Amino acid sequence: MSGEADERPGVPRGERGGTAVTDRVVAKIAARVAREALSRFAESAGHVPPGRRTPHVSTSVRRAPERTGAGQDAESAAGRQAVLGEARLHITVELGYPSDIGAQCAAVRREVTERIRVWAGMEVSDLAVSVEQLHSVHTRHTDRERVR
Repeated sequence: MSGEADERPGVPRGERGGTAVTDRVVAKIAARVAREALSRFAESAGHVPPGRRTPHVSTSVRRAPERTGAGQDAESAAGRQAVLGEARLHITVELGYPSDIGAQCAAVRREVTERIRVWAGMEVSDLAVSVEQLHSVHTRHTDRERVR
């Protein structure tokens, strides 16, 4: 099927257009993947109140520089996926406590980096995971936000 697309008469290959992935799309992908990664940690998920589980993501996307036609042909011949740009992400999460906070943040970083590469065709150049709030099992059923 791709062979037929390359043989279309009329419009040269370099002038057909391109794919652009916006900041908002990358942020939605990252939030979904972070939520999935955190859901695998049962000891933490039980402590976080139901309405507070959605990770918040801020992102900036830089498009890949334009390449010449020869570079694109060489890359497709090698069987590698073209990179559409790079993304910088900051993900803020709320976690249950006690739990393995480092493992949860590492899982978020690993899975978001991998899935952004696969789903959006972008490399993640910078990814910071911040823990905004820890929810303790001891404070969940009290009126106070914190134990003093």
